[in-house]
Amino acid sequence: MKFHTLGSSGTVVSNYALGTMTFGAEADEATSHSILDTYVGAGGNFIDTADVYTAGASESIIGRWLAQRPEARDAVVLASKGRFPTGTAPNDVGTSRRHLTRALDASLRRLGVEQIDLYQLHAWDPITPLEETLRFLNDAVSSGKIGHYGFSNFLGWQLTKAVHVAAAHGWNPPLTLQPQYSLLSREIELEIVPAALDAGVGLLPWSPLAGGWLSGKYQRDVAPAGATRLGENPQRGMEAWAERNANPHTWEVVGAVAQVAAAHGVSSSQVALAWLADRPAVTSVILGARTLTQLSQNLGAANLVLSDEDKKNLTLASELQVGVYPYGPKAQEQRSRKITGGR
Repeated sequence: MKFHTLGSSGTVVSNYALGTMTFGAEADEATSHSILDTYVGAGGNFIDTADVYTAGASESIIGRWLAQRPEARDAVVLASKGRFPTGTAPNDVGTSRRHLTRALDASLRRLGVEQIDLYQLHAWDPITPLEETLRFLNDAVSSGKIGHYGFSNFLGWQLTKAVHVAAAHGWNPPLTLQPQYSLLSREIELEIVPAALDAGVGLLPWSPLAGGWLSGKYQRDVAPAGATRLGENPQRGMEAWAERNANPHTWEVVGAVAQVAAAHGVSSSQVALAWLADRPAVTSVILGARTLTQLSQNLGAANLVLSDEDKKNLTLASELQVGVYPYGPKAQEQRSRKITGGR
């Protein structure tokens, strides 16, 4: 493992985090505890969860793991999230002070801790005034309930606005942003990555294998089956089978990853993860696993060093297809400047 500071703070985290969305659903408690043990044993120290993962079961499973291993609490950096619905009433969702107060207290109880090291807003809330949300987060830092805060699924302008509103009030700044990011999902490079770099915010990519597409386990025009996410649900979320299978770009990227993997004698998953961990602004890549085998294989990415040529080939193969304006090469030239002047 390599280590980075968490955004602009002095807190240090491993460059691969453990995502726990599978806990209590695709992984039972015993398997989940084994996954946690294996991850920490490999040198990882950053565990990410959320109050809505398996309706709170993920946090509870982690809480019982921490209770059985008191030494682990000081060793790991613990992250959770709030914002999505925890009930059916109008105030059981969002980033209002009312909802976040209850959501944070419930997460602390399930995790069995006095402080969550990184508390993240799971998504933007278009209804709650941003000042209300940021004041709550600042108060939560001041009271010791959270160490730092960050966001997930924010757009570039939303992140930038939050950074400047917090600064204007003298409140603690956000440290991280958790976006979807992979060789098959690079759209954040257009606005979100520049905003994060400008603000000194660290990125914590989720779905780094694009829902399994970058693992090499799917074949073109062969519908998935069996105990895989798409085998069990071909229309699953953003990684749905039909749409990605029909896109030639998908298979160009998958093929490029497989080629680099074969050259190194490693798995496609490890190549995709190693490429992502090396991208600008990325602090820690979130690894999700439903089995110990999956986790162990993915952890192998920590020991993989891609050559400049490898990274160049992967980056070119997965290059975003954008229009002429405002993200095309000519438009980007308009925003550039030579130090020596002239065109």
